[in-house]
Amino acid sequence: MTMLSDISEPSVLLIGGGIGGMAAALSLARLGLHIDLLEQSSTIGEIGAGLQLGPNAFAALDALGVGAEVRRRAVFTDSLIMMDAMDCTEVGHIPVGEAFRQRFGNPYAVSHRADLHGAIHAAVLANPLIRLHTGVQIAHVSIGEHSASATARDGRNFSASAVVGCDGVKSVVRAALVGDAPRVSGHVVYRAVVPASDMPDNLRINSPVVWAGPNCHLVHYPLRGGEQYNLVVTFHSRDVEEWGVTDGSQEEVLSYFTGIHATPRQLLSLPTSWKRWSTADRNPTEHWGQGAGTLLGDAAHPMMQYLAQGACMALEDAVTLGAAIKATRQDEIFDLPAAFRLYESARIARTARVVLSVREMGRVYHAHGVERLVRNSLWKDRSPERFYDAVEWLYAWSPAHCLDDAGHFSSPSPL
Repeated sequence: MTMLSDISEPSVLLIGGGIGGMAAALSLARLGLHIDLLEQSSTIGEIGAGLQLGPNAFAALDALGVGAEVRRRAVFTDSLIMMDAMDCTEVGHIPVGEAFRQRFGNPYAVSHRADLHGAIHAAVLANPLIRLHTGVQIAHVSIGEHSASATARDGRNFSASAVVGCDGVKSVVRAALVGDAPRVSGHVVYRAVVPASDMPDNLRINSPVVWAGPNCHLVHYPLRGGEQYNLVVTFHSRDVEEWGVTDGSQEEVLSYFTGIHATPRQLLSLPTSWKRWSTADRNPTEHWGQGAGTLLGDAAHPMMQYLAQGACMALEDAVTLGAAIKATRQDEIFDLPAAFRLYESARIARTARVVLSVREMGRVYHAHGVERLVRNSLWKDRSPERFYDAVEWLYAWSPAHCLDDAGHFSSPSPL
C-alpha cells in the first residue's frame, strides 16, 4: 500500500526556474505545498525572443491566476499564415479572430518570452510558500519512494517530500529517472528581434507568418504592441550538430537561403545580432517518473518548434500536476507519488502526440520537389471551420478536463 505523507509541511523541490518551473511552483503552492524552486542562473530571466500562445496556453494561465497580466502584455493576432518562400504565394490562411475565440474559448496571441516569464515570476515572488533559490547548479539528485534530495555543485543540499524536474532538455532529474539521451535533430534555429521601423511595410503583418522553403523556413510576427518584430529562421544543418545555444552569424544564415524569393530573403539582413540554437528533442517514452520524482516541460517531452507548443505544453503540465495532487489528496494529506503517476498517465500520450506531430510539421514546412507541390495543395480552398476541426485536439484543452486522458486510476486506500 502506498504510504501517505504525514509530513506537517509537505514540500516539493522544483529543479529549473523557466516558464515550466515557475508555473509549477504557482500550481503547487496554491494547494498549500511548500516549494523550493532551484534555478541554476544567478539572475532570473528568459533568453530567446518571441513565442506563440494558443488557446490552450491561455486556459492554463487563467487557471494559474496570471492570465490577465499575460494578456495585458501580449499581441493578439488576426490570423496564422503560411507562404511559399520560393514563389511568394499563399499556402494557407487561418483566421484567429472572433470565430476562433468562440470555438476554443480563448485567443491566439504572441508574446515576448521575457514578458510571459516575468508575469509568472512576479506571482511566484508574491507567494509566501515559494522560496526561490538562484545560482543553484544541481549536480546530483536522489529520489526515494517518499522523499527526494538534490545536491548543488557548490555543496548545498536541499531535501523535500518530492522532486519535479523542470530543467530542460539536458535535465539532471531525467538522467536519474529515465537515463535516455536527447535526439539532436540537425535543425538549427536562429532567433532575433528587430525594431518595427526596420520591417518592410508589406511585411508588417499582425500574424505569425511562416515562409516555407526547401529544408528551411522563416517566421515573423509583432511583439510588444507592434514596436518590435520577432524573426526566426530554421534550416537543416550541413554539419554534425551538438545541442546548444551560441552566437550566430548572418553569413551562415544567408548560405542556407540562397534559393528563396526576394521578399522573405530581405528579412535576413535586418538583425544586428543572432542567437543560434542547435535543437534537440527526445523520443516519447511510456514512463518519465518513479517514486517521489517526476518531470515537466522540456525535461519530460522536449520538442522542436514547428507547432509553437513547447511553452504551452509546460503550462498544461503545471496545471495538470496540480490537479492530480488535488485529486489524490485525502483530508489534507498528500500522496505525492500517487499524484505523480496520475499526472503522468494524463500527460504522456498527449505530449507524445505533440512531439510526433511537430516532427511531421517540420517535414511539411521544409518540403521540396513534389512534396512541396503536395503541401501547397493540402489547404487549398479549405474553410476556417475545417482548420479549426483539425486543431481541436490541440487547442480545446481545458483545466476542467485535464485528467480525462488518465488511465484507470484507483484512489489510495484510506489510512
